[in-house]
Amino acid sequence: MIDKGEISVSKKDKVTQVDATYHRLVTLNDELTEATLLNQILDPLSKYYGGIQDETGIARANHMSTPRMIAGWACALVNPDSRYYHDPYLLGALDKAAAFMLNRQHADGTISLGSTNYNSPPDTAFVVGGVTQIYQLLNRHDWAEAAPVAAKLGLFLERTIPAMLTGGCHTPNHRWVITAALCLLHEIFPLQELLERAEDWLAEGLDITADGEWTERSNGIYNAVSDIALFHTGRLMNRPELMEAVRRNLRMMMYLIHPSGEVVTDYSGRQDFGQTFTMANYFPVYRLMAAHDKDPVFAAMADYAASFLTGFHEGVNNHPLMSVLVYPEADISQLERAPLLDRYVKVLNAQHPIKEHLEQIGEVGHNMKIEHSSMHLAYGAPVVRIRELEQSVTIMPLTPSFFSLRHGKARLLGIKLATSFSPGIVKFDHLTANESVYTLGTVLEKGYNGPIPRHLLPESKEGSPWYLLPHQHRAMTHLQKLALQVEITAGAADSEWTIRVKSDEREDVFAQLTFIFGNEGRLSGDDIIKGEDGKYFFKSGSMQYDVDGDVLEITSGAYEHLLPMVREDQHPSGCQYVHVNLVTPYDRTFKIRLLSKGNSL
Repeated sequence: MIDKGEISVSKKDKVTQVDATYHRLVTLNDELTEATLLNQILDPLSKYYGGIQDETGIARANHMSTPRMIAGWACALVNPDSRYYHDPYLLGALDKAAAFMLNRQHADGTISLGSTNYNSPPDTAFVVGGVTQIYQLLNRHDWAEAAPVAAKLGLFLERTIPAMLTGGCHTPNHRWVITAALCLLHEIFPLQELLERAEDWLAEGLDITADGEWTERSNGIYNAVSDIALFHTGRLMNRPELMEAVRRNLRMMMYLIHPSGEVVTDYSGRQDFGQTFTMANYFPVYRLMAAHDKDPVFAAMADYAASFLTGFHEGVNNHPLMSVLVYPEADISQLERAPLLDRYVKVLNAQHPIKEHLEQIGEVGHNMKIEHSSMHLAYGAPVVRIRELEQSVTIMPLTPSFFSLRHGKARLLGIKLATSFSPGIVKFDHLTANESVYTLGTVLEKGYNGPIPRHLLPESKEGSPWYLLPHQHRAMTHLQKLALQVEITAGAADSEWTIRVKSDEREDVFAQLTFIFGNEGRLSGDDIIKGEDGKYFFKSGSMQYDVDGDVLEITSGAYEHLLPMVREDQHPSGCQYVHVNLVTPYDRTFKIRLLSKGNSL
């Protein structure tokens, strides 16, 4: 890492800052309580009676729906600082919601996510991760009137135990959500088999790189999910190596934040890919780890994450106010705060043996098939992160986009290359860094399949269905290759970037280089053609992308073919796309200049 400077956190007294965060959480929770009470279903003939209607128009028992509202209501009821403290109407509403959870629980103890995942052990584990905390919060509070609600929630939890002891998962993070649920259940129901099942999952080993990246590479969602789950598992099982994994990821995340507070999601392997997220859902785990480690950096990051809490959009297992109330011992008001960096060059996973790991796939025996999940082959790929005050750059292989840039408010969300050789987007498979020059490369291959040897054909050829032929025995013929490279160079004074794209000498392969911009800016240029649905073609000269005086100027374009889109390259809505049409062989250089209000265009 090259650290070129730092920025201090708020100068306010740290105790005052923590108090301000707490009181803002209480206010937000009271406002949410008031709003969600209006959405409780009170028709006694409805199967959703007592549940809280969510964005689907019905009430659901998953971790983002009714249980999350139950957490907020419980926090309000037991907290003297809430205007709903010991409120009888809210208590009655909470009792109905707890009964709803019992009514919607399946006979096998599970709940369903609803959008997918029915009778789902991992989604039940998400709920258990929160309901165990709600149960503890109510049980610890000396208020007899809350006992019936606690009893209902305790019954709900007890019913989940068979599913938690036998249930499986879909995704890598599900394993850690389940282990956390098992450990949190064990706090309430001290059954040894709960810990034994947790050990079964943990025996698979932790899927995290030395630099702190989880398999799913999901900075917007699933990093925080794995972190909070393994914090609880590590705490309750006294496993310091689990705490170390959480620690690594939290340190990594300091380098994955744009100046606006937006989290880097440009290379995610999950549904947060390319979406906008802040650090808000990291607040509970940064606070808990800051207290655990007495770490000034984590304390500062907890404050920073808390500054983005504008509502409780996290699941019940990661509820910010409930975490504060259930774990009051995690008091960070007396901890020093470290300055947070805003100038750095950081290469993540530079030493991770991704090539060696990928070469071992054939030996495992799963033939690249796993039910209801993904292989996540980009796990451990290098990522370059560069911050220079209001400039933020990400360079990455094995993703649809290989470069993204933030310049103040101007957002170049990505640059991608598509070809007709292996139709679709090119994912460069290696990256090298040499001072301020970053090189990405790949060699595409495409061949033809010969006839299956006769002695390997099935005996019956009646109908000869294609899908019943043993295609794995076809010999490859006429294998063709196309070498592609991108060279990215940082210019002087951090105000210019050079993007050089080149191919080998193969002729007449159609290609399209695409600059992806946010919808909020204005595009202009001497020689750009407007197409359909936010698409433009950049033929020559220079073009500008302007957001409130923060300008990205790009030179120059090309228009060597007339295709509006290269085969199998899709462009989601909500962005502006500027295409440069190329035909191999090519060797083109594009310059991106960063201009602001004080610069002349």
